[in-house]
Amino acid sequence: MARTSNFCRQPHVRFFDLECSLHGSVSSSEIEQFDGSVLPRGCKHCHWEALHTAPKSTEAHVLASGRKKAEDLNKLLVGSGISPRFSGCTFDTYRTAEGGAAMAKALGACKDYVAQFTDNYAAGRSLVLSGNIGNGKTHLACAMVQAVIREHGAQSVIATAAEIIRVFKGAMDRSAEYSDRDVLDELSSFDLLVIDEVGAQSGSAYELGVLHEVIDRRYQLVLPTVVVSNLVTVDLARYIGDRALDRLRQGGGQAIGFNWASARGAV
Repeated sequence: MARTSNFCRQPHVRFFDLECSLHGSVSSSEIEQFDGSVLPRGCKHCHWEALHTAPKSTEAHVLASGRKKAEDLNKLLVGSGISPRFSGCTFDTYRTAEGGAAMAKALGACKDYVAQFTDNYAAGRSLVLSGNIGNGKTHLACAMVQAVIREHGAQSVIATAAEIIRVFKGAMDRSAEYSDRDVLDELSSFDLLVIDEVGAQSGSAYELGVLHEVIDRRYQLVLPTVVVSNLVTVDLARYIGDRALDRLRQGGGQAIGFNWASARGAV
């Protein structure tokens, strides 16, 4: 049995029986959707036949193919690490009026990063969002994760630095079913990893070592990473180390400063 992911949650599924006019009594299910709703799957035999045996020109095959794509997309979104509180965070819902031109510039830079994600992915080009609290950094980070998934079909995951450190520490438990190598391998497998709330921890040597190793491994594999922090760039460099910050800036990686007054409650 494959090891359960430490970061990608699977959609909740409820199973039940239903009566199909073609296949009689069958086991069916309904699956949790990213928006909080649930979607019935209907007869699994009818779906399989429409997907695998029906001619591609038929309506049944087209509908089944569309459903399969929707299920794959939903799985990526549910597994992205975006919590229900931030599920509505998109570029369209990020209001820039409170922060003026600087806020609009930050929004534009994040949208550009997604629009150019094919090139950014190929180059392993990273991004740093840093600055004042309450300015919508997590909002934009979640918007980027959603957009990368929806527009590029990529696997993108957001996790706080504290969560990453907690999972690494969990590997030290003798009863743990995973190792620290498993954690590093998983974090290095995502097309885009967003590490949120960097700098909110105590900053022990162990914590900094974990964050640096994750950033460095993705750098070595030419994979993009987005780091989100309430620290200004200078303090962030002191926290994660100049070398790690340099990794994030190489290849044209940008640092976006969120230095306007807090917009908490407005974004």
